Amino acid sequence: MPPAAVLVDQEDVRRGVDGVLRATLDAERERLRDVSPDAETLADSLDAMLSGGKRLRAALCYWSWRAHGGDGEPGRSAALTVGAALELFQAAALFHDDVMDASATRRGLPAAHVVHTARHREHGWSGDAARYGESVAILLGDLALVLAGRALGRATAHLDRATTDLVRDLFDDMELAVTTGQFLDVHAQAVAWGADPAADEERARTVIRAKTARYSVEHPLLLGAALAGADAGALAAASSYGLPLGEAFQLRDDLLGVFGDPARTGKPAGDDLREGKRTVLVARALASASDDDRELVQSALGRADLTAGEVDGVRESLVRSGAVAAIESLIDELADGALASLESDALVEPGRAMLLALARGLVERDA
Repeated sequence: MPPAAVLVDQEDVRRGVDGVLRATLDAERERLRDVSPDAETLADSLDAMLSGGKRLRAALCYWSWRAHGGDGEPGRSAALTVGAALELFQAAALFHDDVMDASATRRGLPAAHVVHTARHREHGWSGDAARYGESVAILLGDLALVLAGRALGRATAHLDRATTDLVRDLFDDMELAVTTGQFLDVHAQAVAWGADPAADEERARTVIRAKTARYSVEHPLLLGAALAGADAGALAAASSYGLPLGEAFQLRDDLLGVFGDPARTGKPAGDDLREGKRTVLVARALASASDDDRELVQSALGRADLTAGEVDGVRESLVRSGAVAAIESLIDELADGALASLESDALVEPGRAMLLALARGLVERDA
């Protein structure tokens, strides 16, 4: 099976979405320059963030549209433009997430707040450089949200009222879920951790469902289906496999955050450990590890100065505890159930086959 990144190129989906994003950024760059030449740096940062995306969310939206009977124009342009809106929404989430997690890198490059902190220092500007960089990154996230809304408006401009209302309601629901999930993630980092691994795991899975699963998989599928005129039953079916697939997608991400190859993931090895992310993987380890391994994991979590050797030691503890094998089993369980539901859904070709291939790629990826 081709990797998901290759599947995104089918029917020129990537090129079509990239074209919408390029037109959006070019227009925004001109508007920003008209306000002030100083503001053009915002367009540069948006361009950098968007240039590295896999376009998986956009592809899921497009192929859901196709699988639910979508074909030809103007539907294709609408599906691609909603896909671009999803990419802009993801960019907004990443700008904000990197500030909240104090992440140094994003997609193998310095995160936006790091870039603008360095720019402040290089120019010798007044005030706190780090605060300046974080402020710019927050505003970049806000700007990406504005552009996502504009793209959604363009996508629905020529649709009938019922479809337009449904698409906008779904997009609003997605934004609310992600914002709530982000708060729950921040909250989970602050509350007591380790005394009740079962409660810790449930909290981590709640964050996954709200923050990642919905906007990464479920809502792109729902938006594509809605654009094709799917009824309530078809939308419910898409949710039935979209949400578990989204959870499996994030669980794979959690494994890659500890065990992934930096050359493939674009983040330093063990970065999730240094950031102290309270994942299902860690909760499973604390529930089943030996006393020594539990102490090692707890003492390492959130230590920004972890060395490569110490990261290796934590990795070995996670494997010994059985947590890695347990997460792989959970991914398989979620993915198998979702794929069975997807295969039994009344979808049309070639969309059905492409959704199945993309779904497998989401959980079998190495980056």
